Amino acid sequence: MRRTIATVEQPESRPQQQEARPEPLRTEFAFELPRGYVDGSGTVHRSGSMRLATARDELVPLRDDRVRENPAYLTVVLLARVVTRIGPVTDVHAGIVEQLFAGDLAFLQDLYRRINSEGHTRAAVACPECGHRFAIDLAGGRLGES
Repeated sequence: MRRTIATVEQPESRPQQQEARPEPLRTEFAFELPRGYVDGSGTVHRSGSMRLATARDELVPLRDDRVRENPAYLTVVLLARVVTRIGPVTDVHAGIVEQLFAGDLAFLQDLYRRINSEGHTRAAVACPECGHRFAIDLAGGRLGES
């Protein structure tokens, strides 16, 4: 038995559909802290950035003695590994993460979950008054800014 492959040619009058190009992989995400990190001189820093976590980022803290003594400390050590900047501070370590307000820590935990599990920082929301549904970017900027 012989197999043949038939090809169908597209008529020239029909425009070719352009291939959808995949979005480039984002590995760094800017954010604005709700309250902000207060440094030693009393200056408040709200803007920062977080990178995608690697498997190593999630495994190394498990060997940390502070995490072994208190499993809740895992969040602090993990965020210290992936937050690359808060304001002008680029050496983000556990001591800095410990000084964040609880609301900012919760914000960073949610951002971490979003970018590492879902791959983006967008969330679907609805207007409480009219019910209009739209998406917002939770990572950076303030409401009304583009």
